[in-house]
Amino acid sequence: MVSEVGDNDKKLKDKVVEVLKNVYDPEIPINIWDLGLVYEVNVSCGVVYIKMTLTSPMCPIAYVIVQQVTDAVSKIEGVKDVKVDLVFDPPWDPTKMTEEGRRLFKKIYGYDIVEEFRKQPR
Repeated sequence: MVSEVGDNDKKLKDKVVEVLKNVYDPEIPINIWDLGLVYEVNVSCGVVYIKMTLTSPMCPIAYVIVQQVTDAVSKIEGVKDVKVDLVFDPPWDPTKMTEEGRRLFKKIYGYDIVEEFRKQPR
């Protein structure tokens, strides 16, 4: 039974990640997974816990993105509840993007945002 529950949670987590790849930041046409906005996904007995951030803590529509995540994940078969924790520590920066996110960003905007970010003085 324990391994079956663990296997179900793993499969459900994989589905959650796939769904999150269909939720987009409204200002950057790249999904929140590849942007690196999702810090953590945990699943326990059908309850999904998501720890995520935004590109800016001043985002005026933060509630919309959180609601989109909650709505999308809630539709997955086997999900009993969704808890989204919006955090700003650590703050988001471009180095959190996936390779796919970087590729998409470069395709859209014409430059590698991570390379440019790393050139900035700190």
